[in-house]
Amino acid sequence: MRRRDSYLLLGVLGIGVFLAGLELMVTAVALPQILATMANWTDLRKASWIINGYLLVYVVTMPLAGRLTDLWGARRLFLAALAVFTIGSLLAGLAQSLDQLIAARLVQAVGGGAIIPVATAAASHLFEGSARPRALGVIGALTFLGMAAGPFVGAAVLETVHAETALANMGIAGGPLVSTIAPSWRWVFYVNVPIGICALAIAWAASADWDTPRQPAGLDWIGAALFSLGLGGILAGTTLIGNSDEVFGVPTEVAVAGLISGGVVAGLLAVWHGLRRPYPFLDPRLFADRIFSSAALISLLTGYGMATAIVGGAVFVDRVLYGGPDEQRVVLGSIAGAMAIGALASGLLARRVSLRLLTVVGLALSAGGLAWMSTWTPSASTDAFAASGAVFGIGFGLTVTPRSTAAVEAAGRAAFGAASATVTVARMIGMAVGMAALTAYGSTTITRISNEIYGSGEGYKQYIPAYLRDRPINDGLVAQALEQWAASKGATIMVGIFLVAAAITLIAVLPALVLRVRPGRDRSRGSVESEEIGYGEIAF
Repeated sequence: MRRRDSYLLLGVLGIGVFLAGLELMVTAVALPQILATMANWTDLRKASWIINGYLLVYVVTMPLAGRLTDLWGARRLFLAALAVFTIGSLLAGLAQSLDQLIAARLVQAVGGGAIIPVATAAASHLFEGSARPRALGVIGALTFLGMAAGPFVGAAVLETVHAETALANMGIAGGPLVSTIAPSWRWVFYVNVPIGICALAIAWAASADWDTPRQPAGLDWIGAALFSLGLGGILAGTTLIGNSDEVFGVPTEVAVAGLISGGVVAGLLAVWHGLRRPYPFLDPRLFADRIFSSAALISLLTGYGMATAIVGGAVFVDRVLYGGPDEQRVVLGSIAGAMAIGALASGLLARRVSLRLLTVVGLALSAGGLAWMSTWTPSASTDAFAASGAVFGIGFGLTVTPRSTAAVEAAGRAAFGAASATVTVARMIGMAVGMAALTAYGSTTITRISNEIYGSGEGYKQYIPAYLRDRPINDGLVAQALEQWAASKGATIMVGIFLVAAAITLIAVLPALVLRVRPGRDRSRGSVESEEIGYGEIAF
């Protein structure tokens, strides 16, 4: 393929990953309004599956898509992923209940989960030598650029789209039309539909004469089922920790132990099954390579930090600052925008700086940003929130290209799809575990505080000044005092959450010391194709 056509196709791939990144952050901004119209904060455990369910299906789809890329080629898989993502977005906007919204998000996740590994594998095939890390940096940057645009798009939609008001002015106050276009959070999903259709048309035309090599092999559906059961059991069990009610008619402790232990067993069976097949769903043999396993571990640990920064930032703005879309746009936008800048910079620096050094610097900045975020207070300025989030984002972005480049080079050309999917899956598993842990801790804390305040007629008085204790709980001054106490309590809780994420991020420094690219190695052909050109540079 001519260089000009390669760059055009890279741009098309970038549109897809931009949409996938956009969706993650748009939903985070809209979540408080979704809860307000379809549930409430005491239903956080169930509502969390709007994001947790998306992440679970996203994670399961990624290795499947990566493997299918190696077997079937990237072109038709990328087009199918865009189509499914667009349909899922439409269904999410049309949802009339929390259950329908969660189901639509699962459809959306199938498309979104396929887009990123397919685009990463396709970019790895399109570019070679020193151009490959730059291309991977562009894919990573556009993913996070979409995430950066998410808060701005979400805030703009929530602030400007008021379809129910427009219909009321036209004399339409109810009926199916109102329920499908109002409230405004529906348009957070609808906005993906025209973009997805346009991207699908461009992708169809731009990739007409190109596709990646295909391998004649079958798909490991048993491995996919075992992996899905394992991950689903672990995530569901983690989310239920601290639940005060019975689950499936048994005590919560029994349900949690059963789900997590069942998930672990299913995961071990998936590994055993994968070792017995030539083309497994997720190839455990890839982890025999020290460099590949180090890249995957870094991705896993930094994914936990990413979930904490994004979700923790959104919760802090909503529950501690009692802020709205404008504040969320600043905080989440600074995090995701800095990720995009860091990812692009890592692609440009990978030729001149060793993968090891680039990753260690990125991890140090990420941990420092999370530690800075632990100092947030209700009285801090928005600029401080944005600055600390940006430090984390820059650091996280710097780790993107080194781990992706090291992983695909360690796996070899024949497994670019599986390798890129596995590393991305590791990051998403880290995010999903982080989300599950945050949900479990947050739900338990919210339930406990709610019971303390509302469980008895006098319970709320211990949290308000003495001069207000002769007033009822529905008094305006009492409500304001309780909000101030809750904000202070929420800020205290978030300190520990951010510090734990910082510590987990620092653990990733150990595997980062192993990262490098072995020169002169191409496993698909088993030969040495070029000379070593310097530590940290890509050689073939």
